[in-house]
Amino acid sequence: MDKVNLSEIPEGEKRSPGGKYHRFFKEVSVALGRDPKSLDLEKRHPFDLMLTRIPAGKSYCPYHAEGAQWELYLVVSGRGQVRDSTGVTEVSAGDAFLFKPGEAHQLSAAADEEFVYYVIADNPIGDSCYYPDSGKWAARKEGEETVILKGVETDYYDGEE
Repeated sequence: MDKVNLSEIPEGEKRSPGGKYHRFFKEVSVALGRDPKSLDLEKRHPFDLMLTRIPAGKSYCPYHAEGAQWELYLVVSGRGQVRDSTGVTEVSAGDAFLFKPGEAHQLSAAADEEFVYYVIADNPIGDSCYYPDSGKWAARKEGEETVILKGVETDYYDGEE
């Protein structure tokens, strides 16, 4: 059995240049041996678990929709707002919610307290991400490198014949 204690997992941090997006995270599955760079499903694990903490008044990331990934959330503490196609929903400790592939969403902390939750994702190989507010796409290049693209809609055969 692989075992790890949350207190032993280093906390990562990511912040956007302007500070609107800010998060702290503990990659539980990685601490348990998940190799996110491997294409071997035994080494990737069938799902990924992360503990996330968003400071008061900040958002995790822009409004987005994963192309193939499922995400299950369980709120541990604090209050947050979850934006989806139907609007904004308030969530708090004990709430659980799920996003299927293609369902756009965004998580933000309440203005006056941090927001802490677990997220379980299946992290499929080759997943892409669409950002409806800005018309951007995130796509994987070979390996772990991600490229952000912005373009215009076109016909399927444009440039092919």
